[in-house]
Amino acid sequence: MSRRNLPVISIMGPTASGKTGLALALASKVPCEIISVDSALIYRGMDIGTAKPTAAEMQAVPHWLIDIRDPADTYSVAEFRNDVVKLVAEIQGRNKLPLLVGGTMMYFNALINGISPLPKSDEVIRASINAEAARLGWNEMHGQLKAVDPVSAARIHPNDPQRITRALEVYRSTGRNLTSWQGEKGEPCPFPIVQFAIAPEDRAVLHERIAQRFELMLQNGFVEEVEKLCARSDLHEDLPAIRSVGYRQVWQYLKGQISYAQMQEKGIIATRQLAKRQLTWLRGWPSVQWLDTFADDNLVKILSKITL
Repeated sequence: MSRRNLPVISIMGPTASGKTGLALALASKVPCEIISVDSALIYRGMDIGTAKPTAAEMQAVPHWLIDIRDPADTYSVAEFRNDVVKLVAEIQGRNKLPLLVGGTMMYFNALINGISPLPKSDEVIRASINAEAARLGWNEMHGQLKAVDPVSAARIHPNDPQRITRALEVYRSTGRNLTSWQGEKGEPCPFPIVQFAIAPEDRAVLHERIAQRFELMLQNGFVEEVEKLCARSDLHEDLPAIRSVGYRQVWQYLKGQISYAQMQEKGIIATRQLAKRQLTWLRGWPSVQWLDTFADDNLVKILSKITL
């Protein structure tokens, strides 16, 4: 098959649904390279709490967009989309199957449906917003955002200064709010994607898998992993990396804000809430074929869509 006709496969799904296992099983049958679609796996030093593929797994199958940022750094949706488009072309050029695997639905949405043409950053306006926030606090800035863009304010947490700043910056620099800009369609995906989603049919089973996995993370040194992050002077709770599910709750425990038992409970609840959001996205997703986590024919169904 020519490079032009090589398919691109995506395996989407909520956390703890079996995406990684299915992807590795597929890679054992077909020459693949895996592109991670996960906003937490991009960070170095965040391995246990993200259920990052093991060194052996990454050695067996090439993985991309893992460990590409320090936890102090950010990674935009636009950067993700540009990176994936480039990687897909390179992987197809090696006559291998690009396999998109993950649960960050915002990333998938940007890749498949395009990104609206937002205005470039204005450093003067950003500095003004940050100075104002230093005087008034981020709750007040979030209130200002709510007044001009209630839709974005409902989506952005009051403790998310990065996104509050960006939303206010867009409004102050253009006179149009972020929601208005995001309503404009961007460039569509330059290649077709055969899309699969995997999850247990019973939601209670998924909840139990999430609880078991969180407990296993704690047994495997999750708290110690976050302790190393906590010891860094350049990291704080409002960074995207530290806001990742599980990391925020362990961080709060290490800072003495909650007890160990509360951390366990809040971590599991937050992960279940993430899974619920992921499933909500996917249920409204067009052109997706559902797979049951425990079905025996998942690999057969995917392979039937591939003609190499």
